[in-house]
Amino acid sequence: MVTIDTSRLVLRRWREGDVPAMAAVNADPEVMRWIRDGRVLTPEETRRWIERIEKVWDTEGFGLFAVELRATGELVGFTGLAVPSFLPEVLPAVEIGWRLGRPFWGRGIATEAATAVLRFGFEGRDLERIISIAQVGNSASERVMAKLGLRPERETTVPGNGRVVRVHELTRVAYLARRQA
Repeated sequence: MVTIDTSRLVLRRWREGDVPAMAAVNADPEVMRWIRDGRVLTPEETRRWIERIEKVWDTEGFGLFAVELRATGELVGFTGLAVPSFLPEVLPAVEIGWRLGRPFWGRGIATEAATAVLRFGFEGRDLERIISIAQVGNSASERVMAKLGLRPERETTVPGNGRVVRVHELTRVAYLARRQA
């Protein structure tokens, strides 16, 4: 079982007790505004989504981590790695992503958690390239991507919903050069 500790966070596998807190995040229209088609998820959809995440961990050896505050144990959202099958033109690829509840925005949590996940992906899973995808206009996520060292690679349209997205990338070589600098 993979657990990653940072100064303020614990990144870990999902528990049954995480469903209500993550369902609240997924039910917030402002949080979901930039996710897929912008539709919020019901608690049952969130439960099934977490079940799928756990199956991916078992088959891929990576996945989306539940992110909790070390000081309180409170679930704030997720960050992690996934295969972006919704955008076939970038495959094969592994994407880093995150989703946090609104009370946790603007506190550096996404950057802190994603920095740990990049290390996990490049150093723990020997990935050669990690991408991140943001809908055009989602400047907050693109700022996090820039802080992480990901650079814009292309702009395209998601076949399933017609939304325009920007794909960012970071190679293992560039990641290791940043770590040594």
